[in-house]
Amino acid sequence: QVQVVESGGGLVQAGGSLRLSCTASGLTFDDYAMGWFRQAPGKEREGVSCISWNGGMKHYADSVKGRFTISRDNAKNTLYLEMNSLKPEDTAMYYCAAETNSGGYYYIPMKTGSFDYWGQGTQVTVSS
Repeated sequence: QVQVVESGGGLVQAGGSLRLSCTASGLTFDDYAMGWFRQAPGKEREGVSCISWNGGMKHYADSVKGRFTISRDNAKNTLYLEMNSLKPEDTAMYYCAAETNSGGYYYIPMKTGSFDYWGQGTQVTVSS
């Protein structure tokens, strides 16, 4: 049984930083590209960043480019999202998921339908 667990969210002031983690079990982690999505209240879930199976390719949404950094440690089955210079508009529930349609890579734009094995999410709240 696949289990994905996100952690690291919290309340932070604008300009602050957080590091999210996502640990997966029950799947061969390095078979999959992984992605981070977020969903704010009343809005659709949107792709934030994704990374290929070996970390060789990375993609960022324009809204986070230059502020967020995605990485992975396949030995630990863990995905990370380093978030710096946080803004109130970054407030959302953050989810990670595995890209199951592209053999370890990903298509842009990121589509929720191409990802599976979603976690429960971790809340990020940025105060102004």
